[in-house]
Amino acid sequence: MSGCRIWHIATCMKTKTGKRISKSDWLERALEVLSAEGVQGIRVERLARDLKISKSGFYWHFADRVDLLRQLLDYWAYEFTKVVTQNQELLKVSPKVRLNQIASLLRNHNLTKYELSIRAWAAHDPKVAEVVAQVYRQRMDYIREVFEQLGFSGDELEMRTALYICYHSWENTVYGGESERKLARLQKLRLELLTSK
Repeated sequence: MSGCRIWHIATCMKTKTGKRISKSDWLERALEVLSAEGVQGIRVERLARDLKISKSGFYWHFADRVDLLRQLLDYWAYEFTKVVTQNQELLKVSPKVRLNQIASLLRNHNLTKYELSIRAWAAHDPKVAEVVAQVYRQRMDYIREVFEQLGFSGDELEMRTALYICYHSWENTVYGGESERKLARLQKLRLELLTSK
C-alpha cells in the first residue's frame, strides 16, 4: 500500500505495468478531463485507458459514472478548499500572516486550476451548482472570519472578503504567465492594501 495517495479508501488496484491506481488517481484524471473536455468527456472507458488499467478496476472504487461524478465534486471540495479551511496549522499564526500563507498555498499548489471547468459544469447542472455555491460560501465564511479578527466589520468586512476571494480564485487564470517573483511582490502589496485601515 505504500506510495498510494488514498482518498477515503484503503485499496489500490495495480495496472498491467504494476503501478498502483488509487481512488484519487481516478478522480484526479477525471478532473483533468473535465478541464480539457467538459463533463461529457468523463467516461469510464476513457479514464481506464488513460490510467492504463482495465475498466473493471473502476468498480473497486465507484458504483457507476454517476457515483464517480458525485465523488468528483466531493474530492474537488476537499482538495481545493477544505485542505485550506481545515488546516489546523494556519490557525497557529496571526490573521495577517494567515491571509498571506493562504494566498501562497493557493498559488504554489495551483488550488484554483479547476475553477473554470467546475463552474462551466455547474452552469448546466443545478445539483453541481448547489455544491459549488456551498463551497464558495465556505470560502467566504472562512476568509470573513480572518478579516473580522483584524477588526473589520460591516461593508468594509464584506468588501475585503469578496476582493480576497475573487482575486485569489482567478489569479492563476488571469495572470498565469507572470513570474513567481512578480506574483509574490503583488501578493505582498495586495495584502497590505486589504489589511490596512
